[in-house]
Amino acid sequence: MSLPRTLVLIETDPRTSARPAEGIRIAAGIGAWRKTDVTLLLRGPAGYSLQEYADELVDEDNFTHYLPIVVEGPRPVYVEESFGDLAALEGSPWKYEVISRQRAAQLVRENDYLIRL
Repeated sequence: MSLPRTLVLIETDPRTSARPAEGIRIAAGIGAWRKTDVTLLLRGPAGYSLQEYADELVDEDNFTHYLPIVVEGPRPVYVEESFGDLAALEGSPWKYEVISRQRAAQLVRENDYLIRL
């Protein structure tokens, strides 16, 4: 029996909002339960969550503590192509994959649950 799948979709800017940090904390927490298969998708300015230095982000402790837990999962963090500043991710220590808007929409359809922040 396969686990239900949960997509955590973050769309807000981590430089001005604590919501992305909370979303990453949630993704790490529910993934640790091993009761659901968690995927993290960053859309638009949420892509800044993967930048090299978390000290420029609101609630940086959640990024430094929980992002490593999310990234050690079986798949990369997905960054939708709507994030237009890929240069900001140069030097990022996190594994991520840039995907098209169509692939992001497919992820939403494929998952059993959606958490949107």
